[in-house]
Order: sequence, then structure tokens, then C-alpha cells
Amino acid sequence: MSTAALLSFSLVALLTVLTPGLDTVMVLRTALLSGKRAAMGVVLGITLGCLGWGVASLAGLTALLRASELAYDVVRWLGAAYLIYLGAKALCLSSFSMARKAVSLEDSRPVPGAGASLRVGLLTNLLNPKVGVFYLSLLPQFMPAGQPAWGAALVAIHLGLGLVWLPILIAVAGRARAFLLRQQVLLDRLTASVFVALGLKLAFEAR
Repeated sequence: MSTAALLSFSLVALLTVLTPGLDTVMVLRTALLSGKRAAMGVVLGITLGCLGWGVASLAGLTALLRASELAYDVVRWLGAAYLIYLGAKALCLSSFSMARKAVSLEDSRPVPGAGASLRVGLLTNLLNPKVGVFYLSLLPQFMPAGQPAWGAALVAIHLGLGLVWLPILIAVAGRARAFLLRQQVLLDRLTASVFVALGLKLAFEAR
């Protein structure tokens, strides 16, 4: 594999990591409302989900998403339903917080453990067919034919960039957390509405 191809892939992967999306919203929301430990659980879940899609792409399994509209739609609808569930749950919790007139996150709800946060990040990515299609579309353009080991290296580069960038977001969010906790209900409802909107977008967008 040429150095130019490796650098080109790294640049493309970096742009996809830096571009704000569902992962960014989920990590920032968790960091702001539940703290660093829970947010790192989400990051680990996101990474494992991407790893699962990367392995499936190298094995050729995600080609099914391209070949079968039904398979793509099933994964898409499940992902949309899960996002809407997360958003609706957060909206209900924010309403409960307002009723109690909570002034901080710790007073209004239990902080999710690392395991629960990991599960949210993992399921959100595994139920997003766009991640699988991303790997399926991108890897063949840079991976030398007949050299699957390079495919694994490219997936590792993408995951590594995410593991660098997302903790940076967590650190930035940590500095703003004390102030934003005073605006907990507004922040919670805003990010919950984003989850619902992303779920609806995923459910109704064209393939």
C-alpha cells in the first residue's frame, strides 16, 4: 500500500471523525449530563460498534446492506426506533427533573454506569446501517487487492482517530459542565429532541 493512499485514507477518516454527527451529540450529551466516566463508556461502545461494522465489511457481510433493500431498511428502522426511544426517555426524565425542581444532575437522576453507557454507544452504532455502508464504500478504494491485512489497518486508523478526538470533546465538555448543569432541563430536552429528530430522519430518509 502506497504512502499516498495511506495518507489519503487517514485524511478522509479524520474528516469523518471530526464532522459532527450522532456520535458527537451522544458523547457531548453524556459528558455534560452524566460526567466523564459515563461519556468514556459511550466512546468505548461507539468504538466497539465501529469495530463490529469494520470486521463485517472486511468479511463481506455488509455487502448485504447494499444488495438487499429489506436488510438495510430493517437495520435502519431498528436504529431509528432506538434513537427515538432514547430521546423519549430523556424527555420524560427532564420532565421529572422539572417537577422536582432539581438544581443539579446528581439531585435529579442516577448517573448511568460505564456498562450502561457502553451499551448505548454500542447499540447506536450497530443499529446504524450507514456505518456499515461507510466502511463498505470506503475501504475498497484504498485497500490493495488481495491484502485484507491492510483493510484491518485502515479500520484501526479510523478507530484510533475516534479514540483521540472523542475524549477531547469530553474534556472540553467537562469544563462547561458546571455551568450547563444549571440549565439541566433545557439542555436535556434539547439533546433529547435531537435524538428523536435523528431517529425520524433515519427512519424516513431515502436509501
